[in-house]
Amino acid sequence: MKKSRGLAVFTFLVYLFLLGPLMIISVTSFEAGNVLKFPPEEFSLKWYQNIFEVEMFFTTFKTSILVSFAGNLLALLIGVPAAYALSRYEFKGKAVLNGIFVSPILIPGIVLGFTFLRYLVLAYQLPVYTALFIGHTVIMLPFIIRVVASSLSNFDFSIEEAAQSLGASKLGTFFKVVLPNIKSGILAAVMIAFLESFNNVDISVFLTGPGVSTLPIQMLTYVENYFDPTIAAISVLLMIITAILMFMVERLMGLSYFTKR
Repeated sequence: MKKSRGLAVFTFLVYLFLLGPLMIISVTSFEAGNVLKFPPEEFSLKWYQNIFEVEMFFTTFKTSILVSFAGNLLALLIGVPAAYALSRYEFKGKAVLNGIFVSPILIPGIVLGFTFLRYLVLAYQLPVYTALFIGHTVIMLPFIIRVVASSLSNFDFSIEEAAQSLGASKLGTFFKVVLPNIKSGILAAVMIAFLESFNNVDISVFLTGPGVSTLPIQMLTYVENYFDPTIAAISVLLMIITAILMFMVERLMGLSYFTKR
């Protein structure tokens, strides 16, 4: 009984530690005054309205969406075939190739961001949008590969062989048999990769430049100059969007998928 009670208290403290800051941010976003306070003296929605009145938030939001969607598309074109090959075939160097694909997750974001800055921007002098596009594609690729590979782990490849024995080509089998069976995994991979890209700070901060910024970087810039609850309001909206997307991922695949590989 004492152990159960102690475990319950410990679990409560862990949840409080994890969710407490989010609750504080959510409450302070309704502060009516011009300074971020907790607890708020009065409640108001004016800072949520202010989000849509500040043009730089809307501009950087469009940039974040554009970069995330474009990078997601390229990551899909590379990641889905890569995940299929890694799941379907055994070949020399498979472990090394898999390690290369996963490495963007293992390398600290600041190191990866500085590397992109050193080579993409300074050495090759690529435009800011191009550098952002490449950088975000690289950080999304591991999520695409891991989630799609997890989906393929439950796919019966004998179905593919049966289709080929009936006269279907390898490419036709891939598009007509394999992809329809893993479409929920692909959609979940797209959502997770999108969240990783859209909320990224450590890489974007190295690749943004004059006149080009993403929403998270713009939020940091805003905090340097203002101390009103606008950023708290944006954070609440982003938390809601993230929660909705993760709920959709759970409904599509179940979070247990991502612990299998």
